[in-house]
Amino acid sequence: MDARRPRKPFLALGCALALVAGAAAAQPPEPSAEHARLAARSLLIAVAAAGPRLVAVGDRGVIVLSDDRGRTWAQALDVPTQALLTGVCFLDEAHGVAVGHDEVILITADAGRSWKRTHFAPEAQRPLLDVWCGGGGRAIAVGAYSAYFVSQDRGESWATRKFTPAPPPATRARGESVGTQAAGGYHLNRIVSSGDSRLYIAAEAGHLYRSEDGGASWAGLTSPYGGSFFGMLPLADGALLAFGLRGNLYRSADAGATWAKIPTGTVALLDGAARLAGQGVAIVGLAGVVLASDDGGRTFRLLQQADRGGLSAVLAVSDAELAAVGEDGANLISLEGAPHGAATAP
Repeated sequence: MDARRPRKPFLALGCALALVAGAAAAQPPEPSAEHARLAARSLLIAVAAAGPRLVAVGDRGVIVLSDDRGRTWAQALDVPTQALLTGVCFLDEAHGVAVGHDEVILITADAGRSWKRTHFAPEAQRPLLDVWCGGGGRAIAVGAYSAYFVSQDRGESWATRKFTPAPPPATRARGESVGTQAAGGYHLNRIVSSGDSRLYIAAEAGHLYRSEDGGASWAGLTSPYGGSFFGMLPLADGALLAFGLRGNLYRSADAGATWAKIPTGTVALLDGAARLAGQGVAIVGLAGVVLASDDGGRTFRLLQQADRGGLSAVLAVSDAELAAVGEDGANLISLEGAPHGAATAP
């Protein structure tokens, strides 16, 4: 990394995504995102596919689009917020949802070119941190202090729900009741799906949750450690990865019933992941960490990026190329020529 190059504040990756201290009270309608020539180089937090198009969201309401697999990007035309956007998903090639701080929720019907605000509550002082899009117009937004919103109409309207998961199996065996795990209002950092019915949530303080009915009910999973999780990645045949603070990465072969720790060779926070062709998996994190696996997440090799810019989310755009977003905006990362073998420290 060039020591002369100032690092931008990376306030939104990892733990900082859940910080809400000092949030503003209710205000007049927020102005739209400003257009910037270098929007694709600004802080970006999440990326999703809208058919062949890539859509990335980030700081001050910036949303950028790519129609050439991440090689070039253009800023969205109209985004009615300047809040930090933290999650984005698409129900089909045209309809999508983005969420962020100030409890803002935006929807698009034209593959991300323009957006409409359908929820906004800065007075709540809790950011939304991620969003899942399912079939039949369903969407679920999650965030700080167990914020949990559901929509049945492609994000046009939202209803808040109390997040009351059943305790993990070992806790249930001791007779604790439904809702015990929600008592602390844990931050819900990431929501992902394995099919349209089984969903997972990665949360703070070592909490993991699974739903078998599309989010109608949730149960805690037995956690392999007590630190915060910032992502999960469902794999084939019920396998699952969970990752978070200090390079901690765990693999389950039974949908989260039991876990095995996977060496990573890093203590950087891990917060984004994607499946590649065959048994391929990629995980990204702070300090320019990229972990690559060719065996379904059983072993990883560490590909340390030279600039060490923090990465927050990733999508596979080919068998050996990733579209990654983070501290320095959108970038392409090649996995070709990387050495195989177990992860080792740089």
